Amino acid sequence: MTMREPGQMKPAGKIMIVIVVLCALFGVYKYAESKGMVGDYLVKKEREAKGIVDTGAVKPQFNIGVVTWGGYAGGQLFNKGFKASEESRYFTEYGFKVEFKVLDDFAASREALKSDAVDLLWVTADAFPTETAGLGAFDPVFIFQADWSRGGDAIVATQNINKVNDLLGKKIAVAFGTPSHTFLLAALDSAGISLMDVNIIEVASAIDAAAAFKAKSVDAAVVWSPDDMDCVANVAGSKVLTSTRDAKYIIADGFFVKKAFLEKYETQLTQIVEGWLTGAAEINESPVAKKEAAKILSAGLGQPEDFCLKAIDNVRLTTLGDNMNFFGLNPDYKGVTGQVLYTKMKALYGKINLAPKNTPEWGAVSDSRIISKLKLTGPSHSAEKEKVFTKVDEKKPVTALATKQVSLNFATGSAVLDENAKEIIRLKIGDSLKMFADMRVRLSGHTDNTGSASANRVLSSRRAQAVADFLAIEYSFQKERFLVAGFGPDKPVADNATEEGRAKNRRTEIDLIIQ
Repeated sequence: MTMREPGQMKPAGKIMIVIVVLCALFGVYKYAESKGMVGDYLVKKEREAKGIVDTGAVKPQFNIGVVTWGGYAGGQLFNKGFKASEESRYFTEYGFKVEFKVLDDFAASREALKSDAVDLLWVTADAFPTETAGLGAFDPVFIFQADWSRGGDAIVATQNINKVNDLLGKKIAVAFGTPSHTFLLAALDSAGISLMDVNIIEVASAIDAAAAFKAKSVDAAVVWSPDDMDCVANVAGSKVLTSTRDAKYIIADGFFVKKAFLEKYETQLTQIVEGWLTGAAEINESPVAKKEAAKILSAGLGQPEDFCLKAIDNVRLTTLGDNMNFFGLNPDYKGVTGQVLYTKMKALYGKINLAPKNTPEWGAVSDSRIISKLKLTGPSHSAEKEKVFTKVDEKKPVTALATKQVSLNFATGSAVLDENAKEIIRLKIGDSLKMFADMRVRLSGHTDNTGSASANRVLSSRRAQAVADFLAIEYSFQKERFLVAGFGPDKPVADNATEEGRAKNRRTEIDLIIQ
């Protein structure tokens, strides 16, 4: 019999130690995997093999919350679909996966971000003021713009409503605190009307607004396209009163993240945006790419391909140049920036208590670092070109979409704008004209009946021209955009027999017109 030396372990004991060690290692592995450490390590190695240098943490997959909308086609085209896949250009070019999660329920989408079920989430910069205060604990930051709505949102109206001013006192169905609400507020503001001047019927969504209109329970509704055409087809004599084809710079879709998430994954988020804007540029430039994008949207959204193609046509997929403008990184750009839009809508939503007093400023809820780092070049990545207005055809009839009356005080016999008048123009006219950027503007000067009628006509024309000249200089509007007329005392809106009436008659009218 062979005696075991003192301290010598039995074979069974050795096996038990190996098992214990393996179990411990497996436990460590599973813990690391649960914390994303394993995935991060593998992604880091994959990216190093592609020559990608990371300056921070890495993540194997990003989940992006979207809705049924055509404006996200750039990212979905670059991803080659909605599902995470190794066929995706995000994986082949950057070494990580992306998945788009369709979350049409607004509240559920916000909960998904809070619980980290999604990493990036859709939002519109215009409606962002209604939720930034409530999301404060998560430090939300808007990091890039995906599109401008260009017909995707519309106001449908019955046959007796022919301009925005006709909505006065009417029943209007709208989903509160949504892009639809933004559009309605901006449209009413262009006519000098507030929500208090109309009868709002609050609904849960634009789909419900369309249903209310088709049921003939309201006079107008703010809906999505192509529901606008369905509404018109189902209500005799009805029409699309206006859409975001008129109001080009009101609804701006984009994506936001938690600030801590941006700090941790800045490199990869920059690559997500770079790929996304590359896809958008391809769709804008190539009908073949647009058709491919429509197929991807059809599969991902469960909608017909022609529906998805129209959805893409109802937006401007924004490029790097557009984003540079939006974030105020182009000093020559005089149009609507994220700050202008957010600030204006913060004020309008504040008046109806949907943006509380502690709603943060744009600078606190946006971050331009990603856009400022991108180096995409070429015409397809340039900003959208401004519409060129030709000389006005004064013989051609015009139709006013909205008329806004503004009282401006001039010194007796003078057509010189003082600083108070200029500030009124900025507050009540300038931003609206920037948002309705493709529409001509008719400026009409009016006086009371004091003095010579012919002299007043000349004076009122000079005053209207002074307003046009100021707008052209202050906002870089083309002078050809304006039609100017002076009517003197010929078109009173009140009784000239009283001082109050005469004050109302001394006015400038601003018409957004279609010609």
